[in-house]
Parts: sequence; C-alpha cells; structure tokens
Amino acid sequence: MWKVLIRINKNLVYAIPLLMLAGFAFGAVVNKDLVLSLKGLIVPLTFLMVYPMMVTLNIKHLQEGLNLKLQFATQFVNFAIIPFAAFLLGRWFFPDQPYMALGLLLASLLPTSGMTISWTGFAKGNMGAAINMTVIGLTLGSLLTPFYVSGLLGAIVEVNIIKVMQQILFIVFLPMVAGFVTRQLLLKKYSMAQFKERIAPRFPALSTIGVLGIVFVAMALKATTITANPGLILVIFFPLLLLYIFNFSLSTFIGRTFFKRGDGIALVYGTVMRNLSIALAIAINGFGAEGANAALVIALAYIIQVQSAAWYVKFTDTLFGEVEA
Repeated sequence: MWKVLIRINKNLVYAIPLLMLAGFAFGAVVNKDLVLSLKGLIVPLTFLMVYPMMVTLNIKHLQEGLNLKLQFATQFVNFAIIPFAAFLLGRWFFPDQPYMALGLLLASLLPTSGMTISWTGFAKGNMGAAINMTVIGLTLGSLLTPFYVSGLLGAIVEVNIIKVMQQILFIVFLPMVAGFVTRQLLLKKYSMAQFKERIAPRFPALSTIGVLGIVFVAMALKATTITANPGLILVIFFPLLLLYIFNFSLSTFIGRTFFKRGDGIALVYGTVMRNLSIALAIAINGFGAEGANAALVIALAYIIQVQSAAWYVKFTDTLFGEVEA
C-alpha cells in the first residue's frame, strides 16, 4: 500500500484531475443526502493533509534558510499583492456571485504547502528557504485570513470570524502541534538515519490521501450545479488562470532581479503554491451552504496549480540559469 501511495504522490499531476472527475461522477449519480454527508470528512481529511508535513519537518532547517530579505519579499507578495489581485479579479468576473469571488480570495490567502518544498526541490532551489516560507506563510495566512475576508468581502458575504478561526485552529494549528509532538516521539524510538529511511517517506503519502479526498468531496458537492450549467467551469477557470499567470510572472521577475538562482526559485514556489486543501475546508465548513460555490473555485485551482508547477520546473534552467557545478 505504501508503495502505491508514494507513487501517487509523485504523480499528482494526473491523480488530482482523475479524482476530480471521480468526485463529479459520484456527486452526479449518488443520492443527494449521501453526497452532503461527505462534508463531515473535510476536517479529518485536512488534518491528514497538514499533520504529515509537520512530522517530516526538520526544525533545524528553519535556521539554515532564514534569509530575512528573501522571507520579507516572499510574504510581501503573499499578503500585500496577491490577495488584492484575487479580490479585484473576483469582483470583476463575479460581480453578482460573491461566494465565487470568496473562493478566488481564499485560494490566494493561504500560501505554501508541502508542495512548495517538493517543487522547490525538484527545481533544485533553496530547500531551507522553502521550509521557512512554508511555516511562516501558512502561519501568517491562517492568522490573517478571517480579517482579509471580513475586510474585503464582509459587506457582501456573511462572515462569522469566530467560526472561521475555530476551523483554522482545528485544521492548521492542532495538526501542526500534533505533527511536531509525533516527530519528537519517533526520534526517541528511532535514530535520525532510521527515521529518514524507514519512517519519513510514508508521511507525504498520507498527506496525499488528504489532498485527493478533499478534491473528491469538493467536486461531489458541486456536481449537480456543474451538470446544470457546464459553462460555469470555463467562467471560473479563466480568472483563476489569469491569477496564476500574474503570480508566476511577478514572482519570476522578483526572483530573477533581486535573488540568486536557488533563492529565486524558492520565492516563486513560496508565493505561487497555495494551500488549497485548507482553503477548501474553510470554504465548506466556515460559510454554510453557499461555501460550496467558493469550494468549486478552489477545487478547479488545483488543476492549474499542479500542472503549472510541474511545467515551471522544466523552465527553471532557462529562467534562472543552470545549477553551478
């Protein structure tokens, strides 16, 4: 089983679209009450996605990648530019569908995930910096998201800040603490070499179950809406594509202009990769029935994010130069 899960984790480019199609098919043919009952899986699936990342995170790497200029630039893009670009696109493309605009905003407010570290590694970027970006970005995003949503969309979307904060506590901070404690307990039982060789490779595979499960549920919940209006997919897809093009272009320019190769690549993946699983959980559990509309936007963002991240790796040598021998 572990070998299968590890292989799936390495092929998310194909796995995520397949699970989206499976979720759509399930939601289209299965009893509506059964489909709605899937909402109860969102929190445990999100926990399963965040928890493994913290088990495998080596805190010592945080010191190695602590470049203040790089971290400031990354978080400035993450919180001073991209959320406002998403807000403007949402208001432009969804003037009469505020919860679609909410989905676009949520997709921009929770930067970095385990994939930030993975893709930075594939592109031979600065892994220490990427780990810092993941921890700092996810923490800041979790703390700031309720206030961004309330400040930017509070006039047209019903925002229960306390409820959103409770969701973030359960799906971000609780699994982060649990993951850290688990790591310490495992390192008391196993040597670091044993942990890296036998234990650590299994945890990203567990995270994959969480990611794919959340994508499946999100598509199942909106299957009937998509069936009734197939053109809705294209309506949502276009502003998402524009947001990612803008994000990649801006981050690449900053990375190439102000930082060396490894740091620049980390900056790109530290600003473009979004923790869409957490955004989905917040949308579905924090905003009632209308939150499913926001969740559809976030679910479609998976396709663009994973595919674009994979393609960007192929062009990193062209954009940033080859790795020095």
